[in-house]
Amino acid sequence: MGAQNSQPVTAIPEQEEIMAETGFSQANVLRLYQRFQALDKNEKGYLSKYDLEGIGALAVNPIGDRIINAFFQDGRETTDFRTFARVLAHFRPVEGPGGSENVNSRLSKLKFAFQLYDQDKDGKISRAEMLQVLRMMIGIQVTNEQLECITDRTIQEADKDGDNAISFEEFAKSVEKLNIEQKMSLRILK
Repeated sequence: MGAQNSQPVTAIPEQEEIMAETGFSQANVLRLYQRFQALDKNEKGYLSKYDLEGIGALAVNPIGDRIINAFFQDGRETTDFRTFARVLAHFRPVEGPGGSENVNSRLSKLKFAFQLYDQDKDGKISRAEMLQVLRMMIGIQVTNEQLECITDRTIQEADKDGDNAISFEEFAKSVEKLNIEQKMSLRILK
């Protein structure tokens, strides 16, 4: 353990606002802040993509780069603690009935997942975007021809308006039977 982790945390920037936005408890925010500080090895007060690439679970995740990019919206090169906590809140398990405006609600989790596919942010998952994600997830386990067939079938099954793309509404409908609340929940604070 380094000296950084053994120092008591006196004040967490914007702690009350973060708790209100994310639903994290004071203890959760403290743990996240300690994790943030551990990733911020040079004590800059922010994280870069390089800092997040060192997280083992993201390094082996086929869409780890896309998850990392979610921390860096609007072309930013760094992320502060508030943004870090806000993104991680999407993965906070649902505890009891919550409103659809909660950052960890089913709707919010679906929107976050949709954005991982919709890289050009046009509100649709194109065939090329779907193919790219499937290629990352399935990789060399299937041929390109098989992968293209899977992509075409996925789009065909989800695309209800016939525009050869998947809108957010079509995406949400296609995964309505999935327990997205559980699949997008991490016990990151235990």
